[in-house]
Amino acid sequence: MKKRSITVRGIEVSIATRHDQDYISLTDMVRGFGDETVLYGWLRNKNTVEFLGTWEQLNNPDFKPLEFERFMGEAGLNRFSLSPSKWVEATHAIGLISKAGRGGAPTRTGTSPSNSALGSAPPSRSTSSRSSNV
Repeated sequence: MKKRSITVRGIEVSIATRHDQDYISLTDMVRGFGDETVLYGWLRNKNTVEFLGTWEQLNNPDFKPLEFERFMGEAGLNRFSLSPSKWVEATHAIGLISKAGRGGAPTRTGTSPSNSALGSAPPSRSTSSRSSNV
């Protein structure tokens, strides 16, 4: 992945390119709101899960809709938790990238998940969200 960055409200946000797609770091973005627990709260939200799943259904032929439906049934409940890596592994998602270590959660700039990243936030594991160009 080739790395670049942008500055958003004084926060340096990494941009990574993978398979000719740009991803912005949700982890870097959340630093402006506190710690990475904000990302986990964002991922627990039913609207976020619905948005990510809809984006994947439109852009990812390998997406597992049955796993998505399972997450949708639990999202928003107090007992529900979802990490970027759990989402990616269970659904074969391509809109989020989760990697261990320092860095961020890139969202592919263009449409979907990068737009969702603007409304909510992300963790200290590197996680990326991808959006398609519209």
